[in-house]
Amino acid sequence: MSDDEARSGPAGRADPQPQTGERGAGGEDPDAAEGARTLTGRAADDGRPETLPVDAPRAEPGPEAMPPAPNRDTGPRGSDLIPTPLRVTSEVCARVLIIAAAFGLLVFLIIELRIVVVPVAIALLLAALLAPVVHWLVDRKVPRGPATLLVLIGGIALLGGLLSFVINTFIAGFPDLQRQLSASFQSIQQLLAGPPFRIPTSQFDDLPGQIEQAIRNNVDALTSGALSTALTVTEIAAGLALALFSLIFFLYDGPRIWRFLLKGTPPARRERVDVAGRRAFASLVGYTRATVLVAIVDAVGIGIGLWAVGVPLVIPLAALVFLGAFIPTVGAVVTGVIAVLIALVANGIIPALIVLGVVVAVQQLEGHVLQPLLLGRAVSLHPLAVVLAVAAGVVVSGIAGALLAVPLLAVITAAVRSLRAPVEPSPLLVNAVNPRHGHPIASSSDTSDRPSFASRMMSRFRKTP
Repeated sequence: MSDDEARSGPAGRADPQPQTGERGAGGEDPDAAEGARTLTGRAADDGRPETLPVDAPRAEPGPEAMPPAPNRDTGPRGSDLIPTPLRVTSEVCARVLIIAAAFGLLVFLIIELRIVVVPVAIALLLAALLAPVVHWLVDRKVPRGPATLLVLIGGIALLGGLLSFVINTFIAGFPDLQRQLSASFQSIQQLLAGPPFRIPTSQFDDLPGQIEQAIRNNVDALTSGALSTALTVTEIAAGLALALFSLIFFLYDGPRIWRFLLKGTPPARRERVDVAGRRAFASLVGYTRATVLVAIVDAVGIGIGLWAVGVPLVIPLAALVFLGAFIPTVGAVVTGVIAVLIALVANGIIPALIVLGVVVAVQQLEGHVLQPLLLGRAVSLHPLAVVLAVAAGVVVSGIAGALLAVPLLAVITAAVRSLRAPVEPSPLLVNAVNPRHGHPIASSSDTSDRPSFASRMMSRFRKTP
């Protein structure tokens, strides 16, 4: 059989064992040449592509088709030698140390810059208290500039009037307090001179001379203390000026300042951060409003008790209770103790016990009624978290830190809850000066908006034929 007959067949397939033809003049095999031509896509006579012969030359694979080189390093890696629990624990500890270092650096900067940070933070608190009034005036077609000016003038006039009233009342009642203190001092002398103490009254007679001698011996310390007090007064004056300046811009240009801060966030998260910031400020508005109401109730309640007992300086003590209420849990206790001590020194043991009962009753009203009703809507914080925040604030920045610790914790809590919420509305739907918008909306899995059990049972009975 010839080569042409071997290649032709009913299926047009090549012979499984093709015979090698004669080589040409150049030493080329005709069958190989025919197979090479089929690589170019040349079709057979019947329209079907020719089949590549078995012994046709194959193209060498390119570098991309080469198999990967075998890994000669078959031994265990260094990380494989460490147990998994130990490796995970070390990674967690490293992250905790990094976060702690960053937090420590932040606290260090706040302490070093407290002359600037504290006035700005106080201005932000005052802005949260006054911003709803400015917003209300703007909604009544009052331009923002005049609205801010009216609110500032009204607030400064109200604060100045209250301070003037408290100071004048203190000056007017101080002689009465001095007279009652002298009478109380004499009664204490008589009490200590009798049994079981039997302290000679001569020691009390020498007490003024001992005080004068102690002052002479500590002139240097008192002088340095006076100089430090002068420096403190200067710092307080500078802080008040900075707080007033910051308050003006917070009220007048607060939205623009917030938009400027949002430009530093990633565009993909900007809208979510905007909602979280609005909810945080709304929570701060609710906190300041509720704290003012609680402080008014405490001051009025304890003031009425002091007036009924006959304790001098009722108005100054009530004002002190009002200011102390801005430090949750701790401030009211401290100011209440001061009121009891003044009643003890000025009026005696029985009036002091009556004042103590009044203070305890007011504190119970605040803790069980006012704080859950007012502060609970604005800020959902555990009492332990409040106490720890106040303690940390005292360590960091004294009284100012205690005043600002709980509002800062409330703002952080509201922002974190908003960022963790599965769904949040558009920022345009969140009012930053409305305390009701301080909490994220309920998710689809939240059952707080579901009808009550009684409502569901009644609807089921109505559907039953």
